[in-house]
Amino acid sequence: MEDIKHWLEAYPILVNIAKYLVWVILIFLLIAWVRRLLKKRLPDNALRYKSQKSIEIIGYFLVVLITITYFTGNIKDFGLAIGLLTAGITITLQELILSIAGSFYIFFVRVYKPGDRIEINGIKGDVIDIDSIYTTMMEIGQWVSSDNYSGRIVKLSNAFVFKGPVYNYSQDFPFVWDEFNLPIRYGSNIELAKEIVISVAQEKLSEYVTESISKWKGVVDKYYIEDAQVNPSLAITMTDNWVQFNLRYIVDYKKRRYTKHILNEEIGKRIEQTNGKVKLASATFEIVNIPTVNIKYSKATDT
Repeated sequence: MEDIKHWLEAYPILVNIAKYLVWVILIFLLIAWVRRLLKKRLPDNALRYKSQKSIEIIGYFLVVLITITYFTGNIKDFGLAIGLLTAGITITLQELILSIAGSFYIFFVRVYKPGDRIEINGIKGDVIDIDSIYTTMMEIGQWVSSDNYSGRIVKLSNAFVFKGPVYNYSQDFPFVWDEFNLPIRYGSNIELAKEIVISVAQEKLSEYVTESISKWKGVVDKYYIEDAQVNPSLAITMTDNWVQFNLRYIVDYKKRRYTKHILNEEIGKRIEQTNGKVKLASATFEIVNIPTVNIKYSKATDT
């Protein structure tokens, strides 16, 4: 015992480091235990997720507090220690610091949350997890058309919330405007074509229009933005080849591709039922008249 006591007195720095490591390990064990307890006790997924993240943030704060206490000797030197520590590691750990700061920014400002569909740093997908360093997304697009999952899970540094725009498809207003063009052949019954397109849009999109009206009212009340047209609208353009119908409508951000399919399918069926009164145009060439070519043949004579 005397040898151990003398050794402890001879190496006080090592003793402090050992005590510090024990405290850090205990804190992380406590965090893991509380997270498991919350996972079992809380039935709601959203509440469970937020509670676990809050416990994780509190644990990191305690580790930082203990670190400063042990290596400065006085909690009153908190500000000075933080300044010196930041100045020393800013260059080498810049990305890590930005990522941790980004996680706090995301959590408190609510830039996005798990379940949101976002686009950040050129990557689009659904957020499935946010930790202290990374945002994890289920990727959408790339080699897959429209808003379908590609199957890849992407981990993106939280630091990117400070480096560029974050497009959120679902926050406050979970609808997007979409459109498609419909070429109608010249000579068709244009009024009948307009009636078909508008009636199909109103029938198939009435649910989205009703839901979006109340949601958009909340956006107008919250932000400095003017009211918008959420009912389907049709614009007509005369081109060299056909009459172009442009249908603009509002749709749930997760059902954009399916809704476009339903609209095109139903409009196509009703156009066929017009028995030729309305015809779709295509980029083909029609030869109207072939000019007559007169060929004169003169026979050479021998002299």
